[in-house]
Amino acid sequence: MKERVLSGMQPSGYLHLGNYAGALKNWVRLQDIYECFYCVVDWHALTSNYANPSPIADYKRDMLINFIAAGLDPNKCTIFLQSEVKQHAELHLLLSMITPLGWLERVPTYKEKQTEIKDKDLNTYGFLGYPVLQAADILIYRARHVPVGVDQIPHLELTREIARRFEFLYGKGILIEPEPLLTESPKVPGVDGRKMSKSYDNAVYLSDTPEIIEKKIKTMMTDPARKRKTDKGDPELSPVYTLHKIFSSPDEIAHVAAACKAAEIGCIDCKKILIKNICRDLEPLWSKRQELINSPSTLDDILNEGNKRAAAEAEKTMAQIRRAMKLV
Repeated sequence: MKERVLSGMQPSGYLHLGNYAGALKNWVRLQDIYECFYCVVDWHALTSNYANPSPIADYKRDMLINFIAAGLDPNKCTIFLQSEVKQHAELHLLLSMITPLGWLERVPTYKEKQTEIKDKDLNTYGFLGYPVLQAADILIYRARHVPVGVDQIPHLELTREIARRFEFLYGKGILIEPEPLLTESPKVPGVDGRKMSKSYDNAVYLSDTPEIIEKKIKTMMTDPARKRKTDKGDPELSPVYTLHKIFSSPDEIAHVAAACKAAEIGCIDCKKILIKNICRDLEPLWSKRQELINSPSTLDDILNEGNKRAAAEAEKTMAQIRRAMKLV
């Protein structure tokens, strides 16, 4: 049997090139190697958007469309919605009873996000306790691996600690400590040079048209020291070159780097090559997106089947947990 992988995305906005290059492309590759469960974690979106939840419904449907349009195959993996599998909430509740408060307070992003996000009140149990819900998402499927970047390992370690504590208290060999499946996620810059993010308003979205992508990339910053075409540039200082490394061919990457250093190519011409390559990469996704938008019942059928499959697996784990905790 294939080992199991669990991963999810939070529908707090529309998906962009960073999500596509950093996670979705890898998920498509993993579905041929592992038994994969991919989840839209819509309850997690409430941790910071509880005061205005109305956009979440649109975000999560668009996310599901992009999952399938990017190449996730419901015959190879299980695609489902967190809130449709109520066992996640049940396990979250039970794990919250045994998780020490200090463990949650030391999660690195807990203090960081409170400092960064000034326009929302994050002094809630939901925000403090979201790592427990995250642990429930993973542990309920007895996933052996979770694809993460290096910066996410502390989150996964908390899941492993919670699993160990459960096993210490109830000792039934039920929960599996998941291992990180380290993935090389490229750092995808936004149009302002910072990390591409919905919250920075600097993203190129998968739902953008070619015209919008062209407009956004043409405004993108390059080497700040290069003022004129005749100035020699340093491509490593240009976010445009970083995107070339992700979307352009090796020959094109070498060409734009050498031409930039020798002042043989202007920034606009460099960007035109990138725009062409991004659009070429996204063309199959756009085509599949349109098919799913035109046939909403297809998406509903895929989601319903995925929800049933996920719920059946989750219930197997919960039945063992209830017995171990003497709840039945």
